[in-house]
Amino acid sequence: MKLYSDRITPSSMRRSLIGTAVLVLCAGNAMAIEPFVIKDIRVEGIQRTEAGTVFSYLPVRVGETFNDDKSITAIKALYATGFFKDVRLEADGQVLVVLVEERPAISKVEFTGTKEFEKDVLVKALKDIGVGEAKIFDKASVDRAEQELKRQYLSRGLYGVKLVTTVTPLERNRVNITFAVDEGEIAKIKQINIIGNKVFSDKELREQLALNTGGWFSWYTKADQYSKTKLTGDIESLKSFYLNRGYIEMNIDSTQVSITPDKKDIYITINITEGEKYNVADIKFEGETFGREDELRSLVLLRKGAVYSGELLTATNKLISDRLGTFGYAFANVNANPDINQEKREVSFTFMIDPGKRAYVRHMNIAGNTTSRDEVIRREFRQFESSWYDANKIKLSRDRVDRLGYFKDVTIDTPEAQGTSDQVDVNLTVVEKPTGNFTIGGAFSQSEKFTFQAAIQQANFAGSGTTVGMELNTSKYSRTISFSQFDPYYTDDGISRSYEVYLRTQRPPALNIGSYTIKQKGGRISYGVPFSETDTVFLGIGLERSSIETDSTSPTRFLQYVSDVTGNTSGIGKAETNAVPLTLAWSRDSRDSGLTPSAGRYQRLNLELDVIGKQKYYRAIYEQQYYKPLIWRSVLALKGEIDYGRGLGDTPYPVFKNFYGGGIGSVRGYESSSLGAVDARYGDALGGASRLIGNAELQLPFPGSGQDRSLRWFGFLDAGQVYQEGEKMRYSQLRYSAGLGISWISPVGPLKLSYAKPLNAKPGDRLERFQFQMGTGF
Repeated sequence: MKLYSDRITPSSMRRSLIGTAVLVLCAGNAMAIEPFVIKDIRVEGIQRTEAGTVFSYLPVRVGETFNDDKSITAIKALYATGFFKDVRLEADGQVLVVLVEERPAISKVEFTGTKEFEKDVLVKALKDIGVGEAKIFDKASVDRAEQELKRQYLSRGLYGVKLVTTVTPLERNRVNITFAVDEGEIAKIKQINIIGNKVFSDKELREQLALNTGGWFSWYTKADQYSKTKLTGDIESLKSFYLNRGYIEMNIDSTQVSITPDKKDIYITINITEGEKYNVADIKFEGETFGREDELRSLVLLRKGAVYSGELLTATNKLISDRLGTFGYAFANVNANPDINQEKREVSFTFMIDPGKRAYVRHMNIAGNTTSRDEVIRREFRQFESSWYDANKIKLSRDRVDRLGYFKDVTIDTPEAQGTSDQVDVNLTVVEKPTGNFTIGGAFSQSEKFTFQAAIQQANFAGSGTTVGMELNTSKYSRTISFSQFDPYYTDDGISRSYEVYLRTQRPPALNIGSYTIKQKGGRISYGVPFSETDTVFLGIGLERSSIETDSTSPTRFLQYVSDVTGNTSGIGKAETNAVPLTLAWSRDSRDSGLTPSAGRYQRLNLELDVIGKQKYYRAIYEQQYYKPLIWRSVLALKGEIDYGRGLGDTPYPVFKNFYGGGIGSVRGYESSSLGAVDARYGDALGGASRLIGNAELQLPFPGSGQDRSLRWFGFLDAGQVYQEGEKMRYSQLRYSAGLGISWISPVGPLKLSYAKPLNAKPGDRLERFQFQMGTGF
């Protein structure tokens, strides 16, 4: 019997070929064996691992000649699986015996003392680095997990965290791993010192920092907890602050972060050199300008003699690059080289323009749409494949897709096509949102008694881009049955078609004293013809039959209307009219998004005219919205609307076409539809033939929402009033309000909450400070 390892086997006729891998590698030639042909392979020592798994990793097969080199290769391969902590190979005659000792499997990972992190989040995070249920236990992986946990706690300012890891053996070669955490107290920033500043005060500079020593909202923003990432961002903010004010030589010399021995207080010191303020002396161009130097010079935001601004310089570089991009130069490189004159405190810039090669678009790719058909997105593209790259058309394509309102996010990038130097791919990625809205419910109240309401609307039906809707409302005071459809591409040329059929019954709410009944049934159809990228003209016609029933308690305005139509001097009874309203409308939409716009303008002009029916009238509506992005991802949103209606000839303006004001969508802080004239007998709101509305909102991202624009809070100022037919619109009669609110594009539709304070309420006005509404936009 020959000995091939440092282990002496029992007298069982087995010849030990190789001990552990370490002994094999160390023993070298002393472990030489006599080669033999393998007739069978047997695996011993496995408990959880299947024998087939061992065979799949074993680099030797039955029928092969086994020797020293193959033995070393086999042991290395089995160790490399990570399943085993000991591997031995033995020969029993011409049978190769593989003896293994498995590593334990992790049965459970537990945490105690964790408050800062959710346990489920920690379990998932550790599983990603190899420490999780059913994973093979590896001490090195557990050590890495422990260090990662400590790092996460340190990033949250818990510098006093203590962590004890316990590994508990279980039956069947399993272990439990328990991480016992003593989080300690969060270390807070005690002081931020800025040294070297002379021009700007400490207060001005600290206002540029995200980190601070605490305030009213620190419990939410955690701005008083140190973060290396935040400090790096703050350093860049300080640099930008100085560069935007002419201090081109400003420098951050050093930063020091220290913590007290009890690990509760952190001190930050930032050493800076301000340098001198510089003005712009001259602007030059070098490189290829294609004879358009005057055009490119008009894009320069820096002005001779003005104070230098790094922000304006960066914006200028982008404007020039974008302009070259409209000519097909997708890879244009624009660099502004400064020439500093320290004696005169002036800086000149030479814009070096390298347009690169003119580029074509190879492919327009779409990703992320699981419901919407490609054609619904692709028909909005204004950049086409195999044509010159045009930055403006690419941006317009993105904006048109975003304006559809079907997606939470729309992004576009233009990577260089692989294997070419003059082609790019345009990749548009969308994140879809639920476009269907279904509600059903019932309620019982003293005023409304039993009500049932159901409505369904699908804005992107079956991914086709067509909107269909159906509404059913059986309230005691308002009943509606309607069906509508809108096809934005009724023809391939982009002509849209919409139609609606409806049956409506309206009675005054329980708060009103006077009674009446308005019934309307009819339908309408309209076509939209685009004549530019942002402008569309709409032509439509409808057919409507309306009836008003009054009694002795009806408001005077309704009695008068029935009297004018029927000739009945008392005004009590039923008046029926037929109308064939013609509509002519125009809209212009240059917003960057139809759901959460942050830039652009929207205008709409709508004229409804009936010269065929019995009640001849016209009503005109003009609306304008304007969005301008400001600092800190805030948006200024302005909206104005003026509506005007009159009866034609001797016929009065139909009361069922009245405009109403008050509430969300017009003037918040006043009850919905409560503005304007009221009935002389009962004080009920009547609406009016004309209306003036103005809204201003400062929209801000919700803290912690990141780039998500679907959740925002806002401050607002509203103004508006409703006027009677023939009454002059007087600004002195406007009602004003101001307040705060939150808007959220929720899974079930847009939601707005607001709290308003009426600024000039008059006696008799109906006030309502807190209001909310779902399914409406700004």
